Amino acid sequence: MVYQNTLAFARQMDEADPLQEFKSYFYIPQQEGKDCIYFTGNSLGLQPRITAQYVQQELDDWAKLGVEGHFQAKNPWMPYHEIFPQQLSKIVGCKEEEVVVMNQLTVNLHLLMVSFYRPTQHRYKIICEAKAFPSDQYAFETQARYHACMPDRHGFDPADAVIEVAPREGEHALRTEDIIAMINKHGDTVAVVLFGGINYYTGQFFDLEAISKAAHAVGAYAGFDLAHAAGNVELHLHDWDIDFACWCSYKYLNSGPGGVAGVYIHEKHIANKELPRFAGWWGYKKDTRFKMEKGFDPIPTAEGWQLSNAPILSMAAHKAALDIFEEAGMEKLHTKRKQLAGYLHYILAEINKRHAEKVIEVITPADENERGCQVSMLMLKRGKEIFDELMKKGVIADWREPNVIRVAPVPLYNTFEDVWRFGALVDQLVS
Repeated sequence: MVYQNTLAFARQMDEADPLQEFKSYFYIPQQEGKDCIYFTGNSLGLQPRITAQYVQQELDDWAKLGVEGHFQAKNPWMPYHEIFPQQLSKIVGCKEEEVVVMNQLTVNLHLLMVSFYRPTQHRYKIICEAKAFPSDQYAFETQARYHACMPDRHGFDPADAVIEVAPREGEHALRTEDIIAMINKHGDTVAVVLFGGINYYTGQFFDLEAISKAAHAVGAYAGFDLAHAAGNVELHLHDWDIDFACWCSYKYLNSGPGGVAGVYIHEKHIANKELPRFAGWWGYKKDTRFKMEKGFDPIPTAEGWQLSNAPILSMAAHKAALDIFEEAGMEKLHTKRKQLAGYLHYILAEINKRHAEKVIEVITPADENERGCQVSMLMLKRGKEIFDELMKKGVIADWREPNVIRVAPVPLYNTFEDVWRFGALVDQLVS
């Protein structure tokens, strides 16, 4: 696409946008009576206007029916979690039996590591990206230490067990060949390769299929934290032969702060009763669950990893958001997402051209297949000052130390005019 750095071009793109009406589906934060430019869907997605209606329905049924809401509510609570696989399978690219909604992200990461990080004295290493999100780092560290505390283990020092792949000197993005080379280097000492699908800091979308293939070639499992990928980039978890993945729903999936999270487990694992897991009664076979018998007998789908019954109010908010995704269509969302991010890359490059010295370094890959919505701007001068001024002018963005501004134009509720106005403000502030 040939972009133009003009308001007229941005408005022309918005008029032709088949998703233009969806911005009205969301509450947009206001400043002095005007819509903010909300570019922080990578941290917390906006609230759909229908969310209150969905949650209120469950509150009303709770008020009228009490415990009988489990069976007599408009959306009975007993099987409530079963409404999600059909929609989520389209978003993350898997079979319906491979996905389940439960818990929160890091809880699910730990539960999955119980099943797929099973170190031995020889095969115990975890390979991840350097500067992974802190919760992931803490999960890897404490999982390694947990196994060190078990009486039949010889002990794992996280400094030895957790192998981080860093970008080359002078680069910000990881090269796929370097990731694969690190996996091959450690070979049969690798227990699991566990990356973020998209790095939270740089916005780089990793080649999940190539990483999964490399992990399997050395006999390791491949898993991903998709917090910044689910609802953002095109995913084909089943076809890419990924063993497991987890994600939150409060970023691109717009399901509310701390919203219920999701889990994917490949079909080759879901019926394997020999896989270790931390069990709960909601993962027990449905037809005999209420016999309350000893001896865990798991549901032979991803549901078998559930612990507790559904958090209905949080799930109602999640359902409201997923219904919007279904109406919009993933193909249209991916097309607009690439165009919005591409337009932002173009405008930032134009700003740099107008200055004698480069003022912004975009550390997110320019290749549309290696990024999602997020664009991370390394500010070479007065970064925090410029960020603060942007916030004062109605731009809600995100600051990451030491000098990165993260912005994410989201196709459901951001516009090309948002991108153009943001660029105009940045241009004014860096001059």
